[in-house]
Formats: sequence, C-alpha cells, structure tokens
Amino acid sequence: MNGNARIGRRGFLMGTTAAGAAATVLGPSVLAPAQAAPPTGTGTAPVVVTPADGRYDDVVQGVNPRYVGQPEAVYMVDSPDQVADVVRRAVLGDKRLTVRSGGHCLEGFVYNPETQVVLDLSQMSRVYFDAQLGAIAVEPGAVVADMYERLYKTWGVTIPAGIFHSVGAGGHFAGGGHGHLARLHGMAVDHLYAVEVVVVDAERTVRAVVATRDPDDPNRDLWWAHSGGGGGNFGVVTRYLFRSPGALGNDPRKILPQPPAEVLYSTVSLPWSEMTQERFSRLLKNVGAFHEKNKDPTSPYLAVTGGMIMPHCSGGQLTLGTQVHGSPPGAQRLLDRYLAEALDGLGPVQRSTAQRLSWLQSVAFNGGASNHPTIRGDYKSSYMRANFTDRQVEAFYRFLTRPDIENPKIGVSISGYGGRINAVDRNATAFAHRDCSLNLLWSVEWEDPADDVKNITWNREFYGSVHADTGGVPVPDGVTGGCYVNDVDTDIANPTFNRSTSAWHDLYYRDNYAHLRQAKARWDPLNFFRHAMSVQLP
Repeated sequence: MNGNARIGRRGFLMGTTAAGAAATVLGPSVLAPAQAAPPTGTGTAPVVVTPADGRYDDVVQGVNPRYVGQPEAVYMVDSPDQVADVVRRAVLGDKRLTVRSGGHCLEGFVYNPETQVVLDLSQMSRVYFDAQLGAIAVEPGAVVADMYERLYKTWGVTIPAGIFHSVGAGGHFAGGGHGHLARLHGMAVDHLYAVEVVVVDAERTVRAVVATRDPDDPNRDLWWAHSGGGGGNFGVVTRYLFRSPGALGNDPRKILPQPPAEVLYSTVSLPWSEMTQERFSRLLKNVGAFHEKNKDPTSPYLAVTGGMIMPHCSGGQLTLGTQVHGSPPGAQRLLDRYLAEALDGLGPVQRSTAQRLSWLQSVAFNGGASNHPTIRGDYKSSYMRANFTDRQVEAFYRFLTRPDIENPKIGVSISGYGGRINAVDRNATAFAHRDCSLNLLWSVEWEDPADDVKNITWNREFYGSVHADTGGVPVPDGVTGGCYVNDVDTDIANPTFNRSTSAWHDLYYRDNYAHLRQAKARWDPLNFFRHAMSVQLP
C-alpha cells in the first residue's frame, strides 16, 4: 500500500513452463479487444520471485521497513492479462493475495502474516493516450514524477495529483490524490473518466471491467468506488483513464488541465530559538485563519498553496513554504498578500527571495529525496474545516517542544487545501472531504527498531492530545473534518486511541461509506480483496 507466511505450498507458483500451459487452459484474454491496452512486456508470463531467489528480500517490503513479509511468491506483472491470470490462480488456490504498485502504503496491508502471494504492478508503468476512450491512460505502477514528465513533455497537460516522486498511481488515485495544483484544479479523481479493473465475482470468475463516469454506464458504481474509496477494496486496477469533465474533442492536449508556465516558490524559515509560545500560537492561527477564509472555490487565492513544516524543536526551525502558480506580476502580489497575513504580528522575520521555477522544475524541487531503505515510520492524518482552537494550538506547542525526546524527523506538515476541491459535491465521488481548509500529516521517522515504541507512542500521544476534545481523533464537526485514506492509520479503528463515537470509516469516508459497501457487495462479493481497514461487505 507484512510477517510469517507459510512457505512452499504447492499448486500456485507459476514457473515459465507452467505459465505457458496455463495460458492455453485459461483460454483467451479476459479483455475485449476494444478495451485492451496496447501490448506490454513479453506477453508470456510474469516474473516470479520466490524465497530461493536472490531478489526476494528486495521485493517483500515497501517504503516503510517496519513491514516485511514472507509471501510464497511475488509476481511482477506487465500486462492486464498477466494480472488476471495471477488473480485467477490465487482465487482457485485459495491463496491470500495482496497488491503493490508504488509501495507507499503506510501500514502493513501488502506485507503481513496472512499474505501468501504479492501481485507487484510496478512494471506496469506506462502513460499513453487511448484514442477509443478519448482519455489519457496511466498504469498503476507509474510513479508521480515520471507521470508528470510524460504528461507535460508529450501533451503539455497534467493531473492535479500528489508531490512525492516515488508514490505509485495504483493506490494514490484510488484514495483521491491532491497536491500543489489541487486548490486550482481540484482532486486528481475529479478528472478521472474511467478505470479498468480485474474483479472476482461470486462464482469465482475473474474478469476485467472498464467502468466510466458516464451516467448511463451500468458499471458506473465501480468507477465511483475508485474515485476516493481507497486501494485494495474492490479489485486490481490495471488502468486509470483521465479526461476532465466538459472536455471536448479527442485531442490529448486539450482534455486535461495545463500546468502553469511558471511557479513562484517561497521559503520562510522561523528558528525555534526565537519561537515563543505566543509567537507560535500567532503563526499557527494566522495560517489556519487564511485557509479557512479562502477554502471556497470562489477564493481569489486559488493559485496560492500555503504550507508549513513543523518539526520538533530539535529540528531547529519551522518552515513556511508557499507555492504560487502563474507569471509576474500577479503571482508576486498574491505571495506578498499571503505572507503578510501568515506572518502578521510576528515581528521582524527574515524572508529569502522567492524562486521562479518552470513547471517541471517545481515538480523536481518539491518531490522529496529518494526513499531511504532503513527509515522506519509512523504516520497519521487529519483535515481541518475551521481554524485551530486554542487547546489544539497549545497541544502542538507542548509536544513540539517536549524535552524528553530529540528527533528532528518528527513533527507535522500542514498543506493548504480547499478551493476547487470544495467545488464538487461530497457524494459525487467517493472522496468526501469537500468542505475542508487544511490537510495535516503527522510524521515520525527513525532508523533503529529499538526505538519503535518510543516514537510510535510519542506520535499517538501527540495526535490524541491535539484531538482530545473529540475523543482523540479528528471527528468531522465544525472544526475538524476526518482523515485522508491515502495516509491510512490502523489506530483510527482501535478503541484505545479512537475514544469517540465515530467509527473509523466515518472519519475516512464520512457518509459515503454505505455506498462503498454496496459497491463492495457487487464487485467483490467474496471479500477476496481485503486488508485490515478495507471496506466491509454489507
């Protein structure tokens, strides 16, 4: 999105010879010619990695090394037919199958003690135009950095998705997807026209289905379920197809948003050594007030995405980062107005000169470093609908200045939200957070497994204290707006940490959960695709 699985069970592993025979037995492709993607890979069999293979240790964990599995095999596929064949064999062999695209699942949903077979989609990474459907197809293994480059260099367009370079499309789009362009262009799924999904029906038949957002499409509920319903719930997505609502014609250069030619990026560093509790409170309240005031789709600041990185004081400084889309002089005026509000009342603050970047330069600039294979992590999320309360601000300051822990890699990242995201009705897509102003990510990272308990406990206490007034979690109310399913956290389903009257699915899906359960009953009636926090059957 991992543990001691049983090793060496027979009847499923597909060697080269067995795979070739299986293709004859299984018959023709499950995809109709009109729906099939252009050929990929060898067209024969997936690459199979077992415990005897020297590559095994490198393919049985994702980005977070807290979760390492021992599946019987990892199948690295490169075509929808191969996906269907692997899923079919897992169904017939009663094997517990999980799916990986980019490997950024923050919990152990892919690699865990139950997993016997991993379906690795990382080799399915192409981005191309499907002329028949009139949409740009993105395969699930495509990572954000490569996708942006392909979209822009080929057609001059983009999708308002996330910023981290190595995030895979497979899970990212299923949960909604938002980043620096979202205030201006909405969520990634607001531009999702269709999905191609390998599903399993009640008779254990495996088939691929193309579902669109067209009102008369009988499979439309499958598209809807993938417009924010989270990964690993309904089937295996083999293609996402993007075309903005209202787009005309069949020219790929005109069916998705065009990114700005220029981006203005500002960084303001605020040393913790100068950050009294009063100044900290003023800063956090300023940022919260601006985004609450400008969360509507009619805001004049849609081109402004403000954010703040708030590490523990051992990290040295807070960072106010702002990205403005557009060319001078308008972008500079917007930036100056935003910073004036964000820094109001803080006294003298040293500001560096804003950087002017091209669109692709900004993608590279903001996307983060490559994944470090030894960094362990624990993550939590929340949405704000209104400004921070005094008690929340006090909790932020208290935990970020606590002297009993010293780790510069712990803290909270705040991202500007709202704008065109909030122009869409919360039931129009499965993604329901359409009335919020800020998105927050609690991030705790460390290297030594001996420090697991210390860091995880700190993160739990910090998160629970900020949301103490609502039972330790961000219950959707007048102030907070729930959690982001792409930053999934199993603590939300644990009554020890969620002491509210709201179930975990109320925080992630709000009132869309009942509809998601109906889609689950239709498209995965055997609950074959599941994990610790998957959508439950009715």
